[in-house]
Amino acid sequence: MSTYTALTTLKGQDAAQMLADSIENLIPEPTGTGVFRVEGGSGLWEVSGYFIEKPDSIGLDLLAATQDAKPFTVSKIEDRDWVAQVRGELTPVNAGRFVVFGGHDADKIPANKIKLEIEAAMAFGTGHHGTTQGCLMAFDKLLKSGLMPVNVADIGAGTAVLAMAAAKTSSGAVIASDIDPVATKTAAVNVTANGLRGRVHCITSVGFRHPDLRCRAPFDLVFANILAGPLKKLAPDMAKHTASGSILILSGILNRQALGVEAVYKGWGFNRVDRCIIDEWTTLTLERG
Repeated sequence: MSTYTALTTLKGQDAAQMLADSIENLIPEPTGTGVFRVEGGSGLWEVSGYFIEKPDSIGLDLLAATQDAKPFTVSKIEDRDWVAQVRGELTPVNAGRFVVFGGHDADKIPANKIKLEIEAAMAFGTGHHGTTQGCLMAFDKLLKSGLMPVNVADIGAGTAVLAMAAAKTSSGAVIASDIDPVATKTAAVNVTANGLRGRVHCITSVGFRHPDLRCRAPFDLVFANILAGPLKKLAPDMAKHTASGSILILSGILNRQALGVEAVYKGWGFNRVDRCIIDEWTTLTLERG
């Protein structure tokens, strides 16, 4: 499967961040965005977007023009053996009582840890990103406080690492969904490798549209580690598929975006319980009133 990058440069960090936020609303949506200072004292900032479908180049350039940026350069990246490359670079990651690791490190994991084995694959969520780690740490903190979820959804599950963490710490039902069928297949492989077949149900879905998600609602715990823009759009559905006392663990949120996401969810009846910051990423724990 080919992927695409879209790159541009412009002056000013605020303008660059606004442009990155705006391209998250394009159709097809990017799978990720980035804002980086260009070295050399030029005062320029680079804005990048990553897509699994060919992006809307006209839409990109219209958005660029609103911030006086250069037209985006769109490049196609052909397939390569990312799995082999990434597998050699991954090391175990600890997040509270959880540890995420590749099979090549299985003999190095302490017995007292809750083990989540994830092989490198074309899906997000190896545990090495601050968002996944933040979600696991937030969940571990809730478990220590006495939370015992019995009906869990992982929206935008990627490798299903969060869904598996829930399945390994409770006896309830867990469903993992992702918009990308490649991610769904990866999730199912990981579920089997972790001995959780039949405990985590993996499906392909946009948000809560799949009937399996709708019929299992209301959920008492929902993970959603995606992006700030899609998270805001999901807020009404989050309210529709949860009940009073339900918990959300949300990530994929840049620190500067956290207050905006929190404000949207507060409008739908969710109040912040906790916040975890790892590098440039914020993880929010919210409870429905």
